[in-house]
Formats: sequence, C-alpha cells, structure tokens
Amino acid sequence: MSPDPTAADDYLAVQDYLFGLKARGVKYGIDRMRLLVAEIGHPERAVPIIHVAGTNGKGSTSALLDAIFHAAGWRTGMYTSPHLVKLGERVQVDRRILTEAEIVAYARELKPAAERIAGASPDDHPSFFEFMTAMAFLQFARRRCDVGIIEVGMGGRLDATNVVTPEIAVITSIGLDHCEFLGERIEQIAAEKAGIIKPGRPVVMGRVPPAAEAVIRARAAELGAPLHSVREAFGEDLASYPETNLEGDYQRWNAATAALVARCLPGRWRLTPEVVERGLRHADWPGRWQRTILGGHTLVLDASHNPEGAEVLANNLRQLVDETGRAPVVITGVLGVVRAQPLLEVICRFAKEIHFVVPNQARACTHEQLEALVPPTFKGVVRRATVEGIFPSPRTCAVGRPEDLVVVTGSIYLLGEVMARIQPERGEIESRLQDF
Repeated sequence: MSPDPTAADDYLAVQDYLFGLKARGVKYGIDRMRLLVAEIGHPERAVPIIHVAGTNGKGSTSALLDAIFHAAGWRTGMYTSPHLVKLGERVQVDRRILTEAEIVAYARELKPAAERIAGASPDDHPSFFEFMTAMAFLQFARRRCDVGIIEVGMGGRLDATNVVTPEIAVITSIGLDHCEFLGERIEQIAAEKAGIIKPGRPVVMGRVPPAAEAVIRARAAELGAPLHSVREAFGEDLASYPETNLEGDYQRWNAATAALVARCLPGRWRLTPEVVERGLRHADWPGRWQRTILGGHTLVLDASHNPEGAEVLANNLRQLVDETGRAPVVITGVLGVVRAQPLLEVICRFAKEIHFVVPNQARACTHEQLEALVPPTFKGVVRRATVEGIFPSPRTCAVGRPEDLVVVTGSIYLLGEVMARIQPERGEIESRLQDF
C-alpha cells in the first residue's frame, strides 16, 4: 500500500493487498483468528453476538434478525458473506455498509498486526476472510452496536467467526454443500455446523433433516446448551409460520427461525411479538426471489445455488408458473458441476428458454459444462449469453418478450454482476474479492 496516494489509489492498493491474501487460498481453521483477535484486543467480546450458521437461509435469517432488533430500537451490526457488488456490504451497522475509507483505515490497522503474527510463524498470517471478520468485530465495537449478527462463512466449527461466544447460536438448515471441506454426509455437515454451539448457551435449530437434527441435539446436550426447535415451536403447517415481506415459502421458515431467536432472548431486549412482526415485514435482503420491473419485464433475482437450494427453486418456479400461466425465461450461471446439475434439472422442468452465462469467477462452469447438463427431453431454447448482452443498459433486458417473466438464478456472483449492471448506483462490482 502506497504511503501517500490519492483516496482512490489508496482503496485500489488495499484491494490489491486483500486480493493477494485471497489468492493464497482458503485457510480453514480458527487458530489464526484467535491469534488475530488477541493481537487487536479482542473486539469480538465488546458486543453481544447472535451467531448464524446453515447451508441455506443464514443470510436471510441474519437480515430478518437485523430488522427485528432495529424495529426494537437497537443499533445493529451485521456481518455476512459474500458481497453482491461492493466489499463493504459484508460489514454493516444499521444497514450502512463499510465505506471505502473505513476499509482502507482498517486494513492499515490490521496489516501490522498480521505481520507481527506472521513474524513468529509465517503460516499464521491471517487470510482475506479473517481480515474481513476482524474489520466487522472492530466496526461493531467502535460504533457501539447493541448487538452483532454474525453469519458463518463456511461450516461453523472451524470458521473464522467461531471465536465468538454468542448469546444464541442459530442453525438455519443442513444440506449438501462445500462437501470437499465439510464432508459428504448430512451427519458430517451437521457436526460442522453444530460446532458453533457453546456450553450453556441456547441454540435455535431451523428445519433440518432428521439425521442432522440428531447430531445437533446430541451436541447441544453434550454442552448443556438449551435447544429450541422451529418445528416444535411452529409445527409443520406453513400457515402457522410468521409472514415476512421477503417472498417465498422458505422465507417463512427463516422468519420462524428469527422469531424463535427473539422469543428465546431475555425480556430486556424488548423483542415483543409486535416488534417481531414489524421487523419481519420490513426486512431488506436483495437477491432472494426479489422481483423488479426492468424494461417492461418482470425480473426475479434469486440466489439458489446448491442442491438444497434447488428444492426451494423448484417450489418457487412451480408457484410462478401457476401464478402467471407461463413458463419463464431463465438466465443462469453456476460455480461447479456438482451445484449446477440439480439446479439445471429443476430449471429444465419449468423454463421455456435458458440463457447460460459464465460468472466472472475461476470456479464458474463453462458454457460447455452447462450445456452438457441439459437433458435431451428439454424442448426449449438454449443460448449462450453474457450479462452485458442480456442487460445492454441499466433499464433494458434484451431477452424474452415483454409479457415474459425473466428469472436470474444460480450463483450469487452472477446476481452481483446483474445488479451492478441494472443498478449502477451501487458502484462498480468488486468481483475479484467476492469468492470466499
């Protein structure tokens, strides 16, 4: 980082530095993060924390919790990943994202701490994700947040965020994803997610498969952590679940999870049923079956990106076809064939036209890989495309007819590219810092 550059150059230099950390690859484990928070004075202890893990739904549940606490008048901090467009989206206080100037200042503060740690052991140099996690802890402490809502990056047990001792641990869902790190079986993945449970601290469990539930219950019992189940609290009938302004049946599952967290917290938080209802109806979490109008088209932005998400996507597309009486036009791009296969199976059941896009990420499926997953029974149109070609200007969608509903789904990174294109006020996309 240059010692005396212009502000713009300063931020670019920090981006280069952080990208250099990211380029070293994933560092799974919390020992380095323990060293880092100790070096900077343990800011993770300054604010009460809600810790949220899960295969799907953890970001939405975090946003719903943020809205509930905000409705009660508390100052909220929220840490999520990855970002859609700007790096600062990962760290928010009262939903204001971390500014470029703040990122520069925190990077300059953390870099010497990281070098001191690496001086003793080069392998202990913090990773990109650990830098961002430390920025969140520092920002929440210095902005005097009343509560911090921390989303796990991956897994739980060995995730960098797992240096916190939360008021409540939350596990939203369990499905097969990141299997190369977390295991090939539901029980293994559940064990990793259950690694965020702390002795004597309550845990809220969302709707999870029976095999996962058994693992989570056993871990909670072992640690003396009171467990609260969404299924036990709300039953199986979706009609009994809380409503939210976020669209989709699965968001009512997430709303129930957030409402149960609020119910389990002490009365001093003032999270009354009225406050919870108001928060759930005013949540903001873009890209989760989000509808917008663009160039005469109704456009749906959706973040389904793994096998569990494919089941949710199937339900949403089925309801969409029932609602409109028309098969949608689908734009999709996915990271990895394992994720792409179940998504393409669903998309091909409902779409009349598919446009394949390759997100600007190294792990993205090629056009050829995506085309190979289209079953011979699919009779619709399949085309190769680019985000720029589909959205040639911020108010234009170049695919489908005006009466068609267009769905963008698959990788969250594809959604970010689309959002940057159609909402230029968000700023230029920082895609090289999205992955991890």
